[in-house]
This record gives sequence, structure tokens and C-alpha cells, in this order.
Amino acid sequence: MRFLLDIALVILIATVTGFSTAWLAVEHGHPFGDVIVGSWAAWPSAGGPDADPYSVALLARTGEVPLGAGEGLAFTATQDSNGDLLSGRCDYMIEGQTPPARLWTLTVYDGEGRLMNNAARRAGFHSREIVRHADGGMEITVSPSVKPGDWLPVARVAELRFVLRLYDTPLTTATEFTGIDMPTITRGACE
Repeated sequence: MRFLLDIALVILIATVTGFSTAWLAVEHGHPFGDVIVGSWAAWPSAGGPDADPYSVALLARTGEVPLGAGEGLAFTATQDSNGDLLSGRCDYMIEGQTPPARLWTLTVYDGEGRLMNNAARRAGFHSREIVRHADGGMEITVSPSVKPGDWLPVARVAELRFVLRLYDTPLTTATEFTGIDMPTITRGACE
């Protein structure tokens, strides 16, 4: 009898541990295969046939459709260049160069990954509609208040997420990420 109770206890502990770790992995984002460049993180294999099972479960739970391996790559930022969490109560300057791509988009989401309502009805920019510096760099202001130039309005929410999608980019393997330029994210004034 004692033996059966020990087996039942081991099975219970294993089941609770397995479900708990799977839930944590799916709830807190892609746990494997990330590539970090400055404030930006990408998961190159998430949209391909070799995606890890946790990424597949996360995508199934959220309903997000990742870019396929031949389509492009998405970089996500949840922190500024100093490592502070992005907030809808602060101004941010996203500036610099982007990696090579035929087209890129920059979209702002709230902390839950949803587009935000704003008076300008704008959630992002693409590479063909921004004003560029002479060196080809960009300068986009993200702020809850109206700003001159390329401005992305945001709601005054606790957390933000920036997603930079590169379409038709040569970046496909981890070795190609060394030495690439990504835009910096500089925090300005906060309310």
C-alpha cells in the first residue's frame, strides 16, 4: 500500500511540475531561440518548421501569426536602450539605421499585444513613408502628446511593445545578426 501511495505522489508531483513549467513557458513568451540585438529581440525559427514546441503553443494561444522563414523577421522591444520598461506615459525617440530589408514596418502595441486607440488612428509607420536623414537613418517619436516630424501616438498605458518587422530580409541565421545596426530607443520626458 505504501508503495502505491509513493507512486501516486510521484505522478502527482510530475504532473503538476510539467503543467506548471509548460504554462510559465507559454505565458512568458518564447523561451528558446531568441536573438538579442540591443533592445530588440527576434525569434527567427518561430515561423518555420523547426519552431520549438513552446513557441508553437504560445502562437496557438495568442493567435499571433509569425512571419514565415522566407517572408521576413520580426524584432520586438519591451525596454528602451537603458533597459527600462517601455511605458505609454513617456516619450521615446526611435532613431538610427535598420537592417537590410525590402520593406519594414514599425508598430506600437500595448503590453498585452493589442493595437491602441488614439486620435490620429495611426499605429505604425513603414519604410516608404518616413522622412529620412541624409545618411538614410530615421527618427520616429513615440508619445502620448502631439510631436513634430514622424510621430506615433500612443495611449497612456502602463506598458508598450514596439515591433519592427523586416520583410524580404537576408537575415535568416544567427551568424548574420552579428554587427547589424538596430535603431536605438531613447526615453524622453514622462508624465
